Amino acid sequence: MVLQRQLARAAPRYTAQLRATAQRRLASTDNAFIRERQHAKEHAAGTTGWDGQKNSGCIPALAIASWNAYRLWNEHWEHWSHLPPLEERTEYPYQNIRTKNFAWGDGDKTVFWNDKVNYHNKDKTT
Repeated sequence: MVLQRQLARAAPRYTAQLRATAQRRLASTDNAFIRERQHAKEHAAGTTGWDGQKNSGCIPALAIASWNAYRLWNEHWEHWSHLPPLEERTEYPYQNIRTKNFAWGDGDKTVFWNDKVNYHNKDKTT
């Protein structure tokens, strides 16, 4: 019990001595790690950064990709215009399976329902 009390009283003094030694060791400027980090900072300061690359590479690439996506989107809907109307298409038994009505609307349409693409005739079976 006495030994524990003595250690508890002396602990702050020993930790302060260890902390001072560690701080002196880390604060030295003749460290290889610190020289390497300083060299990396100087090298980074001399580079131009993303400004030139952004204007010359990224923005034109995004413009080309956007144009391609728009072209493909229009081709897709042009293809749909050649298909028969939704009402005349074959509805297979595995499509639009309903075990119970949905809680919204008329109970037949899902959250992702799109009237241009989706069609469900409750009376029609194959």
